[in-house]
Amino acid sequence: MFPIRDLNPTRIFPIVTVLIIGLNAGAFFWQGGGDDLELLYERAAIACELTTGEPLTLQEIAEDRCIDGGSAPAEFPDKNVWLAGLLSMFLHGSLLHILGNMWFLWIFGNNVEEAFGSAGFVLMYLAAGIAATVAFVAANPDSTVPLVGASGAIAGVLGSYLVLFPTHRVLSWIMFFFVPVPAIIFLGFWFLTQFGISDPGVAWEAHVVGFVFGVLITLPMRSMLLQRVAARHGPSAYGF
Repeated sequence: MFPIRDLNPTRIFPIVTVLIIGLNAGAFFWQGGGDDLELLYERAAIACELTTGEPLTLQEIAEDRCIDGGSAPAEFPDKNVWLAGLLSMFLHGSLLHILGNMWFLWIFGNNVEEAFGSAGFVLMYLAAGIAATVAFVAANPDSTVPLVGASGAIAGVLGSYLVLFPTHRVLSWIMFFFVPVPAIIFLGFWFLTQFGISDPGVAWEAHVVGFVFGVLITLPMRSMLLQRVAARHGPSAYGF
């Protein structure tokens, strides 16, 4: 199932969603299209670094393992490992990686931005991304592989969309057909498939926790957020 568009109009121009897409695209070209592995080690979040609070050494990179109490000098001694946790949300490993992420953000982000407002959407997006990174580090504390991608933050957007608009339709490409699928089915299916990912290069733990974070942060505010949307669209649009 691949989303083509959601059948859920907005009355705003999603400036934050567009800005995030632009920042991700700019970062992707700045990093040379994801091919500069050295840059990823220098700029991206790495679980071992966040666990120890120190940049990786050349030995750790060469041996692909986290060495506790190592005395070798850091490969990038000036790296701020905490800032890298934030920057990683705007870095991607390949063209397909960024295109997939930005497509999902474009489809689902505008409605969530309308509900949260620009400032609230920024905070929710970044918080979901940070929660996703923390989850990956907790599950893989010794990993020396750069963690890149907006997937965790975008998963938070998907979780929020599920809470806000479960019955709205997502026009989806299924085999040879275009089918309008309720968001609760489309996003529920997406969530469940994350547990079946076997590719070690995909941080599925970050996807799951980002999604759950989006659900939990939105649930207590659902009525208030939908009232904000209804004020733009008219009470009948969302049952108020």
